[in-house]
Amino acid sequence: MLRSLLSFFLSLLLLVVPALGAPSGDQPAGEVQRLIPDASRNAHPLAVKDTLQWNDLLKTNAKGRVRAGLTDGSILSLGSNSELKVVQHDASSQQTLLEMNYGKLRNQVVKMTQPGGKYEVKTPNAVIGVIGTDFYVAYANNRTTVICYEGQLVVTPAPGAQAVDSNNASAGTSAAITLIAGQMIVIGPKDQAVAYQAISVPPATMQASMHDTDVPVQGEKSHQARSHRTKIAVITALLATAGLTVALTQINSSSKPCGCK
Repeated sequence: MLRSLLSFFLSLLLLVVPALGAPSGDQPAGEVQRLIPDASRNAHPLAVKDTLQWNDLLKTNAKGRVRAGLTDGSILSLGSNSELKVVQHDASSQQTLLEMNYGKLRNQVVKMTQPGGKYEVKTPNAVIGVIGTDFYVAYANNRTTVICYEGQLVVTPAPGAQAVDSNNASAGTSAAITLIAGQMIVIGPKDQAVAYQAISVPPATMQASMHDTDVPVQGEKSHQARSHRTKIAVITALLATAGLTVALTQINSSSKPCGCK
């Protein structure tokens, strides 16, 4: 009898211990709102309405783009040829960490209201921290480009990287640089002879960055194309009608009246 009870408790213990140590389940971070094909999540095809989880890896190819809404209301717009890892996103405590390996990303971040709230985007050579703003991050060829559309950013070069502040003074390898709306900065390797500073964003650069991360509603382009073709057809028809009218007028004016010699 004692042996049977002992076996029972041991069996129960084997069932309970793994359950106690098991994760509480996937933690949602957001949902895909819009999509241009050639995009994947964790190497699997991505679809609109797919739920994003912590540690999901998003990747787009040459034509792919993704727009995702995070659970706190922030919006991510990932451009083509990009790779982004959603390491963490806790809406209740407002703790967000994204890792961008390469590509282009626009972040429309809600205002932080929780004590200690943090929203960070890391690239291989910089960390961008915000407190509710709209900004763009791109990483390619060992350079991080950051553009502040609205609000305020704090950009910190990683060890081995370099930036120069708006006064053209060396900011060292770890000094934080503040950007306000309408400013941009580029962070690159310390040994490069290029000066990096916070400067006003040229209008063309501003427009290009927004265009590169725009994810239109599915069918919007085809609708615009049809509309454009329709306008061309109408204009062509009007021109043809106008040409025919002119030709008939010329014929009538050149014809001799009936009975004339």
